[in-house]
Amino acid sequence: MMIILAEKMSAFEERFHSIFGFSPDQGKQFLVRSGSHILLAILVLVVGWWVAKWSGRAVSKILTRSKTDAGLVTFLSSLTTIALKTLVVVTAITQLGVQMTSFVAILGAAGLAIGMAFSGTLSNFAGGVMVLLFKPFKVGDTIMTQGQTGTVKEIQIFYTYLHTSDNKVIILPNGPIANGNITNFTKAEKRRVEWSIPISYGDDYVKAHTLIEKYLKEDKRVLKDPAPFVALGQLNASVMLTVRAWARTDNYWPVHFDLNKRIYEEFEKEGLHLSPPEEPPSPVPPMPAG
Repeated sequence: MMIILAEKMSAFEERFHSIFGFSPDQGKQFLVRSGSHILLAILVLVVGWWVAKWSGRAVSKILTRSKTDAGLVTFLSSLTTIALKTLVVVTAITQLGVQMTSFVAILGAAGLAIGMAFSGTLSNFAGGVMVLLFKPFKVGDTIMTQGQTGTVKEIQIFYTYLHTSDNKVIILPNGPIANGNITNFTKAEKRRVEWSIPISYGDDYVKAHTLIEKYLKEDKRVLKDPAPFVALGQLNASVMLTVRAWARTDNYWPVHFDLNKRIYEEFEKEGLHLSPPEEPPSPVPPMPAG
C-alpha cells in the first residue's frame, strides 16, 4: 500500500514538474519565502487606498475652509487622490520584488503605446488646468458649451459636471470644453432682458409704449442705468414693440416673466390686443438650472 502511494506521489510530482517547471517542494518553498511579501503588498494596497481617499477628502475640506474657488477644490482633491493611488500601486509592486529599474524600463518601452491610448485623457487633464487658470467659468455659473446648457456643479481633473434645469447631470470632457466655444450666462453682474411685444394694427401705439415704460419703472429690479428702451420695432402681421431693460443677472428671468405676465393681464383692460407675430420670435437664452 505504501509502495503504491509512493509511486502515485512520484507520478504526481513528475506531472506537476512537467506542467509548471518546478516541483511541489520548490513551490512550497517559494510561497513560504514570498508569502510575507504578498501579504505586505496586499496590506499596502488596502491601507494606501484608504489613505488616498482620506487625503483627497482632507484636501477638499481644507481648501473649502480657506474659501478657495470651488472648481479648484474639486480639481485638486481628485488630483491628490489619483496621485496617491498611483504611488500606492507602485509601492505594492515593489513589495513583490519587482525592481523599479525594470518597472521603469517596461513603462518606457510602452510609453508610446500608453501615450497614444491616453491622448484623450491627457488632453482632458490639460483642459481642466486651462479652465482653472483662465476661469472662463466657475462652479455655480450657468454655461452653454459643446451643445449643452446647465449649471456647473463640479470641475474635476478630467471632466466637468453640469446640472440642467430639469435635474439631468451632463458630464463633459475638459479637453473639448477648453478648446471650444463657451457662453457664460452668469459671469457678468447684469444682463439685458429683451422682449418683442406684438399689438394689433389700429391699437394705440403711444399708449402701449407709455404702459410698458410705466411697468418697467415700477419694477425695482429693473436698473435705471442703462435706461430701459421701448421702440416700434417692426411692421409685419402685427405692430411689434421692441423692449429692452437691464437687470442683475440673478433677476433676469423673474423680470422677463413678470413683465410678460403684467402685459398679458393689463393690456386687454387698456383696450390693447396682443397679436400673434408673422414669424415665431427668436429664441431666448437658456434658462439657468435651479
